[in-house]
Amino acid sequence: MGSSSSQASLLLQKQLKHLCKHPVDGFSAGLVDEGNVFEWSVTIIGPPDTLYDGGFFNAIMSFPQNYPNSPPAVRFTSEMWHPNVYHDGKVCISILHPPGDDPNGYELASERWSPVHTVESIVLSIISMLSSPNDESPANVEAAKEWREKRDEFKKKVSRCVRRSQEFM
Repeated sequence: MGSSSSQASLLLQKQLKHLCKHPVDGFSAGLVDEGNVFEWSVTIIGPPDTLYDGGFFNAIMSFPQNYPNSPPAVRFTSEMWHPNVYHDGKVCISILHPPGDDPNGYELASERWSPVHTVESIVLSIISMLSSPNDESPANVEAAKEWREKRDEFKKKVSRCVRRSQEFM
């Protein structure tokens, strides 16, 4: 293991220990496999007073060997209908984009990944994303269009995701 991956491993173990001692409302997190601190299983509870309220959405956070210099990838394994979630479940929010200037010019460098982010701040950002989608630069164009133009259709699809997420709890 290189020195950056052992530093990443130590940091992730520290964050896991902190979350176990000080759980945060709205989600739970743990390792997918006790032998691999770079793969986390996260369950996000649908935020109250949102369309996702009552849901239990599972996701996998995959951390790179050079964490915290690079962001993890986060992918919902539960069915998810949201403008900022790709069809394969991958979450698309600014803080998960590589640090530095956006090659497409949509985001400020300050909105992108920074090593100050923790598992907690990432998951809280995803919870916030569920509460208020960004339909300006959507990962799921269909969901963004429905969110803007056919809110009833959007709500129906989200309700189905919430119901399905409850079946697995």
